Amino acid sequence: MQSPPLSCDRVFLSTVPSNEQSLAQALQQRRQRLAEQMDAPVLLWSGRSSARNFPANTYPFRASSHFLYFAGLPLDNVVIRLEAGRMELFMDDPTPSDRLWHGASFTRDRVAEQIGAAAAYPLYRLKSFAEGVATIPVQDAATRLQQSQLLNRMITPANALQGMDQELARAIVSLRLTHDAAAIGEMRQAAAVTVAAHRAGMQATRTAKTEAQIRAAMESVILSHNMTPAYSSIVTVHGEVLHNDRYHNPLQSGDLLLADVGAETELGWAADVTRTWPVSGQFSSTQRQIYEIVLAAHDVCIEKARSGVEYYDLHQMAATVMAAGLVDVGILRGRAEELVEQDAHTLFFPHGIGHLLGLDVHDMEDLGDLAGYEPGRHRSDRFGWCYLRLHRPLRPGMVVTIEPGFYQVPAILEDPDRRETYRDWVNWERLAEFADVRGIRIEDDVLITEAEPEVLTAALPTHPEAIEAWVSEI
Repeated sequence: MQSPPLSCDRVFLSTVPSNEQSLAQALQQRRQRLAEQMDAPVLLWSGRSSARNFPANTYPFRASSHFLYFAGLPLDNVVIRLEAGRMELFMDDPTPSDRLWHGASFTRDRVAEQIGAAAAYPLYRLKSFAEGVATIPVQDAATRLQQSQLLNRMITPANALQGMDQELARAIVSLRLTHDAAAIGEMRQAAAVTVAAHRAGMQATRTAKTEAQIRAAMESVILSHNMTPAYSSIVTVHGEVLHNDRYHNPLQSGDLLLADVGAETELGWAADVTRTWPVSGQFSSTQRQIYEIVLAAHDVCIEKARSGVEYYDLHQMAATVMAAGLVDVGILRGRAEELVEQDAHTLFFPHGIGHLLGLDVHDMEDLGDLAGYEPGRHRSDRFGWCYLRLHRPLRPGMVVTIEPGFYQVPAILEDPDRRETYRDWVNWERLAEFADVRGIRIEDDVLITEAEPEVLTAALPTHPEAIEAWVSEI
């Protein structure tokens, strides 16, 4: 489904089903819900484009997610003030130079009308409205400096907020942890485009020579829908490098290709999906054995992802299923539960089972663990467990990823201390027979409901035979 281009006649670009609330209504409701938790007025900056190498050559602009949640539009160098459910807009009108280089743009009054601002002012008026406000720092350094200067106080980093800024962050977390219908509508769009991108990547594998060509096929689908990648795409035959950002490797017939690619809508809502497929179109016997272990962990976690379930328990469940599977194929020795107690599974599954998803691909992680961890809970100091990004009970309206994986990471498996610790738990000779399995991850986006979970990315198959069919189809 192709999103329409941004125009003065159509600002709200999400396609929301007619029986669901409009985005304009959702924005007003979000502001009202914030007002119920915050007595102090709030200023939120959208941020500004950052220069790549000289001032006129900038990185693509991405507005602050906290700003987007209440303002709705990806506006550059704009501030909103929220108080008692009322919003005021601070924005300069486009200059003749802006119109020369970038074409027709929205006027301040037009934007105010579209987003429901009660009043609109040029930016120079902002100082008069900055007394006693709470805020959250943005990512770009120039705007952070502007925030501190305007408010005449130090703005601490977003992951270490204090006072009323921390109060604001907690209020925003409480709102953004669960999604309204407008947000879910956006995420459905991102998921649909992401599924199409993965299908294009699988189909391109028949003729591609390098990882870069697969990446190009996938991202071209995202760009053709006027969306952007939600994060730096991972498209690699070296799946053991968890956040691989290189694409130069040639594709060999015995390789597995791991693709972690997701789309972001024009209004900033993300999808995050991983699939792993054989370059040849056919899993080897060893590849399929490990793939099915990862898939079993993936499937049981999604099945159990119900309201009230602790996400930590899903992670432990995935670890136990993985350990049991690796015992079955002869890589690990012992009882699955005991192996997990000893953290033996982290040799091959060193990260958490997933994370929150929303306006950020790792939603609200700019706030540190404020969103991911229930109050009073803290990260473990155990290897593997320390990378768990979410430690809360699941609630209806949450969207989370489920993404178990198996990796042969040299830095882990060749570490002398770990080899000594697990010498009796790992059959290293048997493991050597799985040398053609560098990394496998299977990831889907899951909406928690009052009943069964809804997999937003269910249209993308996970069964190995279906994966082989998609890669091999003509």
